[in-house]
Amino acid sequence: MKITLLKSILLSGAFLCFGLAKAQTVSGTVTDVNGPLPGASVLVKGTTNGTQTDFDGNYTLSGIDDSSVLVFSYIGYTTQEISVNGQTTINVTLQEDAQALDEVVIIGYGTTTVKDATGAVASVTAEDFNGGVISSPEQLIQGKTAGVQITQTSGEPGAGVEFRIRGTNSVRSNNNPLFVVDGVPLAGDDTSATGQGSLGLGSSAAKNPLNFLNPSDIESISILKDASATAIYGSRGANGVVIITTKSGKAGSDGVFEFSSSLSFSKPANEYTLLNREQFLAGVAQFGGVAADQDFGANTDWQDIVTRNATSHNQNLSWSKNYGKGNIRATFGYQDQFGVIEESSLERITGRANWTHRFLDDKLRLNVQATVSRVNDESPPISGSAGFNGDLLGAAYSANPTWPTDVDFAPGGGLLSPSNLLHVTQSTAFTNRFLANVSLEYDFTPELTGKVTYGYDTSESTRKSGISRDVVGLSNGTSGNGRAAVNDINVANNLLEATLTYKKELENSFLDVLVGFSYQDFGRDGRNIQGWGFNTSNLDRMGDDLERSANTIEANISGRYQQYGIGTGQSEIFINRLFPSPVTDNISSVLIDVRSIFTDTFDFTDELQSFFGRVNYSIADKYLFTGTIRADGSSRFGPDNQYGYFPSGAFAWKLHEEDFMGDAFSTLKLRLSGGITGNQEGLGYGNFVRRERYTTNPAGDIQNGGEIAIPGTQAVSFVNNQLKWEETLSYGVGLDFGFNNDRLSGTIDVYRKETTDLLLSVPAAQPSPQPFFFQNLDATVLNQGVEFSIAYDFAQSEDFNLSTSFNISYNENELQDFGGQIPAGTIRGQGLSLAFAQILAGDQPLFSYFLREFGGFDGNGQPIGDVQTFVGEDALPDVIAGFSLNTSYKN
Repeated sequence: MKITLLKSILLSGAFLCFGLAKAQTVSGTVTDVNGPLPGASVLVKGTTNGTQTDFDGNYTLSGIDDSSVLVFSYIGYTTQEISVNGQTTINVTLQEDAQALDEVVIIGYGTTTVKDATGAVASVTAEDFNGGVISSPEQLIQGKTAGVQITQTSGEPGAGVEFRIRGTNSVRSNNNPLFVVDGVPLAGDDTSATGQGSLGLGSSAAKNPLNFLNPSDIESISILKDASATAIYGSRGANGVVIITTKSGKAGSDGVFEFSSSLSFSKPANEYTLLNREQFLAGVAQFGGVAADQDFGANTDWQDIVTRNATSHNQNLSWSKNYGKGNIRATFGYQDQFGVIEESSLERITGRANWTHRFLDDKLRLNVQATVSRVNDESPPISGSAGFNGDLLGAAYSANPTWPTDVDFAPGGGLLSPSNLLHVTQSTAFTNRFLANVSLEYDFTPELTGKVTYGYDTSESTRKSGISRDVVGLSNGTSGNGRAAVNDINVANNLLEATLTYKKELENSFLDVLVGFSYQDFGRDGRNIQGWGFNTSNLDRMGDDLERSANTIEANISGRYQQYGIGTGQSEIFINRLFPSPVTDNISSVLIDVRSIFTDTFDFTDELQSFFGRVNYSIADKYLFTGTIRADGSSRFGPDNQYGYFPSGAFAWKLHEEDFMGDAFSTLKLRLSGGITGNQEGLGYGNFVRRERYTTNPAGDIQNGGEIAIPGTQAVSFVNNQLKWEETLSYGVGLDFGFNNDRLSGTIDVYRKETTDLLLSVPAAQPSPQPFFFQNLDATVLNQGVEFSIAYDFAQSEDFNLSTSFNISYNENELQDFGGQIPAGTIRGQGLSLAFAQILAGDQPLFSYFLREFGGFDGNGQPIGDVQTFVGEDALPDVIAGFSLNTSYKN
């Protein structure tokens, strides 16, 4: 009996001790190098028992077995596992995992890793961005990725950008990729007002639509190259997709301030060797002229007058904070960049706030991302469409070096003085832009997540351009009167998206399914105002007077209208209205600050509605399958072809996971992909129906004496219900490889793209009731090529890193199955009306040069071989390459 009682007591004590051990409580603090780390995950390995650290990085877990293992993790940090072993306090310092961050690639409506990607994708993170004078995000990755060509349209600060991924697909359409900023697809149209065309010195070039973003706010830029990756964006993915992700708050709980400042210098890279005074006068005499008649006494290098050495500066201030249930980051940036041509500059002021917060036991997540910017740019009188009068650079290169630099000097003979041109011209633009998106994401179950996103992108831009009455050399009535233009453009885009994502880990496989709906509208309105006859030579006042005059007239107009104006010899203001039917009205004249004014307005909205889905399925983490489909409906097409369907598929095989491969490769993955994407950017608004508008003259509607001929209507589009999307069929194969834990890594890709149903406006064969029509050209644009990239980490340590990368690609471009010829590459200048330097023809690359090869003169003094022909060259590069060397020390 006593023995039995003793056994019972001992057994109860053992159970009690076991229970006490199992009920153990463990607490501690999770930190990083900056301090406490709120929101870090602490999980008992193999169970669902876990928690997150609070604002101060503290955590507490109850009911912990003595033999348990705690797993500490946080995004961007190396995961740590620590055995409890009777400890009641466990403090952990997590280390940043740069390699894990580098592997993450943002793709359409989700993320993946480099090793799990089935398509041709690339990602460049902040630590690998280019340095120097950076005015726009795409310059951060110039030369970093194989098959990607990035060039500015000119050296002007903020100039337009040409971004080509695996060649040029379209004849007339925008060949730039789709840009997606924090999940919001941007419109492909210009957001900065252009102008000057009515002044007589040519039109100003379009600006870079990404100028509103501060490059220092960018966390990463992902490039989606093939159809497998881009088909999720359907009709807007034919030219590739560039996804820009901005930085979020990931610092310590106390908040971290960061400030950076840079100062840079620039000068003209090259200058022409021009004739000086003595050489010029000797040349005049040599060719039979009278040197004294051309000698005005000076010795001027006009390149020094129109160019300069420039200094630019850039400042950025940021504050970021992680507070357990969320994080926030706010930034302010200021950049002032001056060009090497006088009167060229770009000033940018930006503010950004990114905020994330978690509710309901982290099941509900709110994300807010917003940026506001002001961009002020100044453009010199330089234009590719200046015509026979020339522009600033043309005037400087051709100017007599004996002319004085006096701004009032008149050379005569219709020639332009560079000094005078700089003094009497001005073109400034002011663009305000706001981009924001708000998303709510909710976990219905551990496997099923829903997300709703609203995005809003709006901009207001005004360009004021003028030539004062003090100009010399122009023969368009500007001298003694002055001309000016005000161009306004307002853009508002709305985005609404809803997605459902289902992720399920099965016994030996993983399933990831995405379905979604998207609606986006693109509204644009504005006005183009021309003015003549000013009471001042002050260029700032001229722009203000013209804008005020337009506002005064518009305040007296009731109802809808397209145009209005009043010129010399007219006693009333005419008003051209389109609705309900075209009619010209008149109202009494009002007191304004110019003698002649003409305004043309526009207002339209395009819509895009989409349904999409994607399935990713992997087996044994070796065999990866992806299937995507998107259906896009666009208001740019008629009812017969309003919807387009864009499927794609891909397969990847992780060969390095196979037993027969051994340990030679840390990465070896074979990829196969194919699919169809679309393009509608070249079509524009309402070109499938008959539309009429009152005409405008690109060279200006106010004549030399201030007269205005009241415009009539003209058809600008005709009925064509057969118009449909451009389609690009692409397929390819790729191989990713890596050695020594990917210390040496690289990629090889071979691809082929065929673009059909090219959207093009072509002249109608006469006689015809219409002069032109939009059609889908019966031809194919072929791009095929090879890409190779390789990277190597020479040194990797806590304090010092040294790495290098190299990429090269070859692309062959050809227009096939086309029997016609379309002139391109217009040449402008005296005696060059309707001249062109390129032509689109079958079996030739796009934009092939079609030139005259000069073979000398015959016995009669006539040129030999003065016939245009293909010269075997084109404007598209066959080979592009990039090389980078990156090093850091204690950074």
